[in-house]
Amino acid sequence: MEQIRIQKFLSDCGVCSRRAAETAVNEGRVKINGEVASIGQKIDPVHDEVYFDGRHVRKKRSEHYVYIMLNKPTGYVTTLSDEKGRKTVASLVADAGVRVYPVGRLDMDSEGLLLMTNDGDFANKMTHPRHQIPKIYSVIVEGQISREQLVALAGDMEIDGYRIQPVKCSVIDMNENATSLKMILYEGKNRQIRKMCEKVGLTVKKLKRTAIGDLELDVKKGKWRYLRKEEVDYLKNYKSQNDKNW
Repeated sequence: MEQIRIQKFLSDCGVCSRRAAETAVNEGRVKINGEVASIGQKIDPVHDEVYFDGRHVRKKRSEHYVYIMLNKPTGYVTTLSDEKGRKTVASLVADAGVRVYPVGRLDMDSEGLLLMTNDGDFANKMTHPRHQIPKIYSVIVEGQISREQLVALAGDMEIDGYRIQPVKCSVIDMNENATSLKMILYEGKNRQIRKMCEKVGLTVKKLKRTAIGDLELDVKKGKWRYLRKEEVDYLKNYKSQNDKNW
């Protein structure tokens, strides 16, 4: 059988995303035939023995992929387990029937649309910068935003030494206490919106992802549903010129 990289194998088995698998390998949590695995190492899925956190990982005989839309509440971390004992999104989809993992991330203080799946190729495509599918957010910041701050948010910006892709930003509503913004991102760096706002002197009061492309959040907070086939096909086949959200 053709050999595959350990990250892809773990992703295909529904253990975690490829990105999370790379982290686990770097942390020494993955073993192949009794030896600690290394990034990029290839395995034979049939004959090699793979262990993740001491648990034997086996390739499924038949693939049954599941795609879920979750309305993540605040206070939950976007992981399957947490060493600090915090609530995880895994507990919210425990009744899905299969083990699914997050596609991308939403920080603990943020809420809204989070995709979860056991399809590693789908998760990898959705999180790759080349995919360019827009993520739409509703952001409420303290006080009134100035014209200069709005221009800065949509302009060239560097976060943590990385020059981010341009962000579309518009004012939805504003009063003396708060400003409601619509922000569209084409990548999802760690706590990107919060760091962007902080950089221009704004404090985020509420952050909610409301849509991914044309897929809009339509379930109650803390609830989930399976994606319909046409929704999965739309996400898999998305082309950037199809952006209708601006």
